Amino acid sequence: MRVEIWSDIACPWCYIGKARFEKGLAEFAHRDEVEVVHRSFELDPSRAKGDTALVIDMLAEKYGRSREEAAAMEANVAANAQSEGLGYRTEGRDHGNTFDIHRLLHLAKARGRQDELLTLAYRANFAEERSVFDAEVLVALAEEAGLDADEARAVLADPEAYADDVRTDEREAAELGANAVPFFVLDRRYGISGGQPSEVFVQALEQAWRDRPATALTTVGGDAAACDTDGACEVPQN
Repeated sequence: MRVEIWSDIACPWCYIGKARFEKGLAEFAHRDEVEVVHRSFELDPSRAKGDTALVIDMLAEKYGRSREEAAAMEANVAANAQSEGLGYRTEGRDHGNTFDIHRLLHLAKARGRQDELLTLAYRANFAEERSVFDAEVLVALAEEAGLDADEARAVLADPEAYADDVRTDEREAAELGANAVPFFVLDRRYGISGGQPSEVFVQALEQAWRDRPATALTTVGGDAAACDTDGACEVPQN
C-alpha cells in the first residue's frame, strides 16, 4: 500500500501531522508493507525567492492581529507540537518561498533519502535556529541526510532542476481536490486532510487495507487543523 503525503516545510500542521501519522503507522500491523512518498505543496508560491519575514510579523499582517496576538497563536501551535514530542520555537523563525526546498526533496527522493531530508528540514525550520531559506543551510541539511553536498548545491543553482517534479505534485494535488495541507492519500483511494490524531491514521490504514479493491477516493476523518492555499494555518482554540 502506498501513502502519499502532500505538505510544505512552512506548514506547522504538516510537521505535527507527520509525527502523528508516523505514530499511527507504527501501530498498523502491515506497516512494513506501506510505502510512504512525500509530495510537494507550496503555501506561498507567489512570494519571491529571498523575500523572507519573521513568522510573527507574517501572521500579524495576514490575520490583522497585533504581534502579541500572533505570538499567542504561535504558542498554541507550539503546545500541539510539544504534545507530540516535537521541538518548536515560537520566536525568531522566518517564512519564505519553499520552492527550492521542494526541488531538493525531489533530489533526495531520487537518491532514496527523502524522508531523512524532510525530517531534518522540519526540525531546522521549527525547532532549531537554522533558516531553511538559506541555500548553504539547505546544502548542510542535504549532507546530513546522506546526499552529496556538491550535487545538492548544483540542484539549488539550477532553477530548472526538479522544477517539473514539484509542479507535477502540485497539479496532482489540485486534481485530487487538495486545497489544504497536510493531505494524505492512501492508495489513491482514501484521503485524510489535516493534522488528525494518530488513531484516525490507524483507522484509515486499516480501512484502506481491508478495502483495497475500492476505486474512488473517499475522505476519512473529520475536520482537523491544516494550512490552506492562501498560507493560512488554522489554530485550535484549546
